[in-house]
Amino acid sequence: MHHETWIFGYGSLIWRPAFRFEQMAPGYVVGWARRFWQGSTDHRGVPGAPGRVVTLVPEPGARCWGMAYRVAESDLDEVLRALDHREKGGYARCDMPLTMAGDMESGAARTAIVYMATPDNPDYLGPAPLPAIAAQVLASRGPSGSNIEYVLRLADALAAMNADDAHVFELASLLRAQDRGVSRSSPPDRGPEPALCPR
Repeated sequence: MHHETWIFGYGSLIWRPAFRFEQMAPGYVVGWARRFWQGSTDHRGVPGAPGRVVTLVPEPGARCWGMAYRVAESDLDEVLRALDHREKGGYARCDMPLTMAGDMESGAARTAIVYMATPDNPDYLGPAPLPAIAAQVLASRGPSGSNIEYVLRLADALAAMNADDAHVFELASLLRAQDRGVSRSSPPDRGPEPALCPR
C-alpha cells in the first residue's frame, strides 16, 4: 500500500520550503493557533537578542492554515535531515491530522509532519502584548535576515492564500505603521504560486 508523507508548514516554510517535493497545496490543522511566541537566535535574531518567530499553541476550535508538501519516499530522509537542521532552534517533529483544501467536502483523513516549538525549549519566549512583540521584531536581525521581513512575508503569503490569521495580520499592520521605511532584505522567492484557500 502506498503511503503518502506530507510536511505542513505554517511559518517560513509557506514561502520558502527549500526542499524537494512532489506536490504542494494549502491545508490546515485544527485545534492549534499560530503565535509569535518562539525566540529565534539562529535565523531572525542572535543569542542575547532573539527575534520572534511562529509556533503553534493549543486553542480549541482554532484552524491554522498553511502549506502542505507531499514528499517522495526516496527524498524523505534527506528532506527531514535538512529540516531538522533548519528547525534546530527549539522545534521538534510531531505528527498532526491535516485537512487539505480539497478534503473539506470528502472528509479525507491525512497526517502531516509538523515542526513545533513547545514551552519547554530554551528559546521559548511565550506571550506578550502585540506592541511589545512589534518592538522586538523591529529591533531584531539574524543570519536569515531581518525579523520584520519574516513577519511581512508570512502576512503576504497568508493573504495570497485567502487565509485569515488575526494575530499575524495585526502584528504586520503594527509593524508597517511603526516603520514605513523598512524594506525587505530580499525579494520574494519565485516559485509555484499556491492555490487559494476557500474563505
